[in-house]
Amino acid sequence: MPKKPTRPRRKKVVAASLGLTAPEAAQVDVAALDALTSTITSDGGAVLARFRDPVGGKPLVFACLPVDRVEPTPFQRDASDTHVKRLMGVVEKIGLFLDPIIVVHHDQQYWTPNGNHRLQALKKLGYRAITALVVPDAEIAFKILALNTEKAHNLREKSLETIRMARALAARSDSAAESSFAFEFEQPAFLTLGLCYESRPRLSGGAYQSILRRADAFLNVPMTKALAERERRGAKILKLDDHVTAAVEKLKAKGLTSPYLKAFVVARVNYTRFSKAESFDFDETLDKIIASAAKFNVDRVKQDDVARAGGPPDEE
Repeated sequence: MPKKPTRPRRKKVVAASLGLTAPEAAQVDVAALDALTSTITSDGGAVLARFRDPVGGKPLVFACLPVDRVEPTPFQRDASDTHVKRLMGVVEKIGLFLDPIIVVHHDQQYWTPNGNHRLQALKKLGYRAITALVVPDAEIAFKILALNTEKAHNLREKSLETIRMARALAARSDSAAESSFAFEFEQPAFLTLGLCYESRPRLSGGAYQSILRRADAFLNVPMTKALAERERRGAKILKLDDHVTAAVEKLKAKGLTSPYLKAFVVARVNYTRFSKAESFDFDETLDKIIASAAKFNVDRVKQDDVARAGGPPDEE
């Protein structure tokens, strides 16, 4: 059963007391990067600099790469056409590309977990090369949610990316437990909702996130088993959605109007919001909420009730 997470207080540090100094960042073991720099050169790229990250002290390569050798990680969200066009306009206007992407070398290509919109903008503008920070540690590609701040993810995008990432990690490391990737996945709810969105793309997942935040948890089982369990949990969320949707249709037929009817119904049946318990069993919680949704009495709801409930669910 999931327990309420505790957030440790951040310790105060003396200003400018951590990490490398600027001269130290320039002191890098070139031999340790020989294989990577040789690969970049043979792939038609050019190494511009080698240095150490001033935070972690790990070696990095700053390079210029052919755009046709760079692709987004296969499990991330689709690029937004609107955002790509906006970036294209900015690049054309200022005539500079000042925000290098992050890449890792993968199977004779380069994957970018952070920079797909910038990459697509340069490709559509017809440019031949792109500047990039090449990270020797390929595992950085799975830190996509933490890295990608270029265009904020909405709940649907986060969930779909997370479940795709889970499958990719399962194929690579089936023996590793789902819980060992808590940082990469951020929230267990994203995994469950990701499967729901794949089955039902127009799902109002935000309406159910408040339930999952309290009842869902990362699983201490190997990834393949965890994915099977996520399928089962996702099916329960979809079953709940069926009953909630039916209740919403009855409310509409009764003449009640609001863009937040689904969130209103979920709030009415979600008993966990009134509970001070720190943990909830997933099946017990969902079964109880599903039963409440199935017998939801629309005759007891008035327009004023809906109006007072107000507020939308989390961003879709």
